[in-house]
Amino acid sequence: MILASVSENQKIEKRIAITPEIAKKYISLGFKVLLSENYGKHLGIEDKDYIEVGAEISKDEKAIINQANIIVQVGLLSDDKNSSMKQDQIIIGSLNPYNNKDKIEALSKKKINIFSLELLPRITRAQSMDILSSQANLAGYKAVVESFSKFEKAIPMMMTAAGTIPAAKVLVVGAGVAGLQAIATAKRMGAIVFATDVRLASKEQVESLGGKFLVVKGAENLETEGGYAKEASEDFKQKQEELLSETLKKIDIVICTALIPGKKAPIIIKEDMIKNMQIGSVIYDLAAIQGGNTAFTQVDNVVDKNGVKILGETNILNKLPISASSLYAKNVFNFVLNLYDKENKKIDINLEDEIINKTLIK
Repeated sequence: MILASVSENQKIEKRIAITPEIAKKYISLGFKVLLSENYGKHLGIEDKDYIEVGAEISKDEKAIINQANIIVQVGLLSDDKNSSMKQDQIIIGSLNPYNNKDKIEALSKKKINIFSLELLPRITRAQSMDILSSQANLAGYKAVVESFSKFEKAIPMMMTAAGTIPAAKVLVVGAGVAGLQAIATAKRMGAIVFATDVRLASKEQVESLGGKFLVVKGAENLETEGGYAKEASEDFKQKQEELLSETLKKIDIVICTALIPGKKAPIIIKEDMIKNMQIGSVIYDLAAIQGGNTAFTQVDNVVDKNGVKILGETNILNKLPISASSLYAKNVFNFVLNLYDKENKKIDINLEDEIINKTLIK
């Protein structure tokens, strides 16, 4: 069986889906691995690194796609590459099914098996395949680093003969995987960290990392069975707004991570809240690509509102592409391994398997 991957559009995506280490693992299972020329060159990975482990390199991307039984990517292929796909092929990736409905529907009509890994169920057996967790972990870390670089004061408390510099105060909005890593990173760098989340179960996790959990009075637990946050009631939003309004007056840095799968990001940091923040404060909005958690977030632009800098990027992982690719490639390999019938050396799309059933776009 041929397993292939072609170059992403590097203007929007620098991650890759197969590293040399993972190519070797696919080959050991019996796959023929076929990659496009200069596949990992932008990450310092030469074609010879893939050839040395047994992969094959080709200049003709459309031919690669046409020959493959399985295509693994980070994002959805461009329209011209999709046109080379044929019936019964498998494509696996982070395909953003909520925003790519038309393209995915067109592929489905061609009877192509489409697996989008954002749809993985949150069960123990799927943890090694969980791209949302591995990538969000890095995003939470990098958001803190980026925001600290824009903050024009020291982060940890410093006691000197000339006086004491107080520790920076950080608020993390949303204590999922990205938020928890943001808490841990900010704490390691010496900040005083606060956090809030609609899921009450997050309180223990936040406190275990040294953060202080802000509890909305009369809060209900807004967590789906799958472990994701669900939309809050108007009453909850009002109470959360009152709590945040007071808290933000003393906060230096805010990391926003609140997302609802398939929906526009909720606006949590309102205009009047930002007006009351201290001049020089920084907000990093990881929800920018889905509209943002603040009233002023602009993708790939630093907005200055009353001396408060608001940042948000299309893809923060483009700033950590080597680390992100390493984890992503391992996640995808584990997913393929779950699909693969080793004994008969074939792919088995077993719809009784919850992982396969939930990720296959029907």
